[in-house]
Amino acid sequence: MNEIPEQLRSGMVAIVGPPNAGKSTLLNHLLGQKISIVTPKPQTTRNRIVGILNGPGHQIVFLDTPGLHAAKEQLNQEMVKVALASLTDVDVVLFLLDASRAAAAGGSAVGSELAGYFQQLCSPAILLLNKIDLVDRRRLLPLIETMAGSHPFRAVVPISALKGDGVAAVVAELLSLLPFGPRYFPEDFPTDASERFLCGEIVREKVFLLTGQEIPYATAVLIESFKEEPERQLVTIHAAIVLEKDSQKGILIGKGGSKLKSIGTAARRDMEKLLDCKVVLKLWVKVKKNWSQDSRFLRELGI
Repeated sequence: MNEIPEQLRSGMVAIVGPPNAGKSTLLNHLLGQKISIVTPKPQTTRNRIVGILNGPGHQIVFLDTPGLHAAKEQLNQEMVKVALASLTDVDVVLFLLDASRAAAAGGSAVGSELAGYFQQLCSPAILLLNKIDLVDRRRLLPLIETMAGSHPFRAVVPISALKGDGVAAVVAELLSLLPFGPRYFPEDFPTDASERFLCGEIVREKVFLLTGQEIPYATAVLIESFKEEPERQLVTIHAAIVLEKDSQKGILIGKGGSKLKSIGTAARRDMEKLLDCKVVLKLWVKVKKNWSQDSRFLRELGI
C-alpha cells in the first residue's frame, strides 16, 4: 500500500534589518535554543546563519543575516552583501526593526531611510517591530500605521523577541504565506552550521561580552584544531583569537592571563552544552594587522 505524501508547508525565510534590531535573538527564540550569538555590539553576526524550525506540518528554514548598514570597511561591505543576497530567492522576508529606535527617530524618517532596502524586496515581506516592551503603548499604534504605509508589507507584527511576545503570530503569518513543499532537512536538524563553526562563534561572543568596549569590533576566531574522542566523550579544541593591533593583545590576555582564562571558561561551558560532552579548550591570541581588509583572510573566515 502506497503512503500518502506528507502535506508540508516549507520554505526559506530571510531575517533582515539594521544592526542590533534583534535578529539573532528572534532566531534563537523561534528555535528554542541558541544558534546565533548575541552581544550588545552592533554587527555581531557576520555570516548567514541557518536555523530550522520543525513543527506539525511545517519546516521553516530561517536565514539570520548581518545587519544592513552604510558600510565603508571591506569586512562590513562583505557582510552587507551577504544580507542583501538574502533578499532574493527566498519565499518570505522578515524585515526586523527596533521599535524603540524607530519611535524615537520618527516612523516616517525611518521609512525614508530604509526605502532603498524596501525597494529591493523581491518576495512577500512581513515587518516586525521588535522591542515593543521598550515603547510607550500610546506611541506604538501610530508607529505601526506609519511603517505599514512605507511598503506593501503582508503584515506588520509588533513583537518582543527577548520575551517571546508576538512570536507565535509571526509563525502563523509565515505559514499563511509559505507554499506546500519538501522537507529540506531532517527533522532533528536545528541548523546546517558545523559544530566547529558554532564553537568559533561561541568564543567570539565571549570575547565581546567579557571585554566590553576595550576590544574593538575587528576580532576574529579561527578554530585551528577540533579533535573528537567519542569513546572518552571528549572534544579537544584549539582556537586562535585574531586581533589587528599589538596593543590589543595585552588587554585580551589580561594580568597573568586572567581575562583570556575567563573567556575560555565561559566559552567551554557553552561548548559542553552544545556538544553534550566534556570539552578541553585551548585559546591563544594572534595579531594579524588589518585582517578586516584582507580578502583572502575574510574568505578563510567564510565571509
